[in-house]
Amino acid sequence: MARTRSTKSTAPKKQPADAPPPEPISQYTLESRQGPPQHVFILPKAATSEARVVTLPHPRSGRPSRYLFCPKSGIYEFTKFSAPKHAPKSWLIEPRPGSDENVLDGEKGPPRTEVISNGAMYVATRIDPLFLVLPALVDVKIDKKSDEKKRLFLCSDDHFDKLPQQDSHFSDMLRCDAIRTLIESRMEVICDTVDAGDEKMFRLSEKKLLTTIIEKAKQMGEGGLPPSMEEKFVTKALEAPVLLSRNVAMPSQPQSKAEDAADSGHSTPGKESSTSLTTPVTESDSSLESHASTAATSFVDEADGVDIASAALQASPDVIALQRLRVAFDFLCSRYIPSAAAELLRTQLTQVEESSVDFAPLEKYMASLAERRAEAVAASSVANYSSKRPRDEEQDELRQEKKRKLEEEKKRKANQSRGVRDLKKVNTSGMMKLSHFFKAK
Repeated sequence: MARTRSTKSTAPKKQPADAPPPEPISQYTLESRQGPPQHVFILPKAATSEARVVTLPHPRSGRPSRYLFCPKSGIYEFTKFSAPKHAPKSWLIEPRPGSDENVLDGEKGPPRTEVISNGAMYVATRIDPLFLVLPALVDVKIDKKSDEKKRLFLCSDDHFDKLPQQDSHFSDMLRCDAIRTLIESRMEVICDTVDAGDEKMFRLSEKKLLTTIIEKAKQMGEGGLPPSMEEKFVTKALEAPVLLSRNVAMPSQPQSKAEDAADSGHSTPGKESSTSLTTPVTESDSSLESHASTAATSFVDEADGVDIASAALQASPDVIALQRLRVAFDFLCSRYIPSAAAELLRTQLTQVEESSVDFAPLEKYMASLAERRAEAVAASSVANYSSKRPRDEEQDELRQEKKRKLEEEKKRKANQSRGVRDLKKVNTSGMMKLSHFFKAK
């Protein structure tokens, strides 16, 4: 019988501990999409199927920007909302049941779902057409100090020709009679007009423009600004610090001295001298006032000291309304109006005869608020100075010298060789030094 040679079974190789885990097998495979990346848009219900995305010059910067143009409902701008970069998001899109988008080419099958890796969202909101034509109406070359009316009455087409024509669909948009009528009607709000035959001529009126922007700012602030703007530019800007003062009562005269004074026939009233410590706190920290007597760091007993909080400034409703109006006005100027015209409008806003809005109560409150904040800063600096021992120049020089020596010692040790460092670890107790053998006998 032939003998066979048996071989040992080889054990499976062990994977290293730091090897990455195997990738899980997905049940569904996503097909790669060809073409430009998709985006999510939220369009108004008033927009019809004839609406198109067009490119128009931005009223503030003049750069080409995207807008939604609908021949029936008007013009809309896009506002982008995106997730922060440290928390990327994506969209999972599925059509509504029963919609035409759910069936592809008349075939029945699973719903048509899509995944959009870009988590941004674009919301279409209505924009006033007068902002789009305002750069053509404003002549930035005119001196702002000149009272002469150098602007000329021009027809609407002459004004439209001043707008940038490169990468712009403005001329194509004007072919729609409804949009042309809408734009010219909005131009009449901010322009002086004259009739030249069958054609109407326009010239920008700075007073009408200022009145229109103020009305828009009032409408924006009537129901309150957005929470982020309200908190940062209204609430925080008008919030006043609260000065918390502590009056420490000194002990009165001893009873024996009072009796001696009574025997001599002269009555001396007990005088109490007090020292005041002022600490600035904000209105949100005013609740700490009731707990000041029980604080662990209190040096004065409740019977000996009294906390007095000076009355904080409170903005009246009129002051708050004026602040909202100013914030909304600045927002409109910084977003929709050219820089030269925006600067002129801000200057005219402070003039009562031009804007018909008196900002004197707001200016008075802001001046008082600046004084109160300066007092709070001064009180805070005094409190910090009294809590720390002042250092003189000699102490600073000693500290610098000590620091320099430590750095030199550290540098010298770093330059030593390894052999020298190892010799320092040898126990040399009981050994004679090398200089002992070279002494004179």
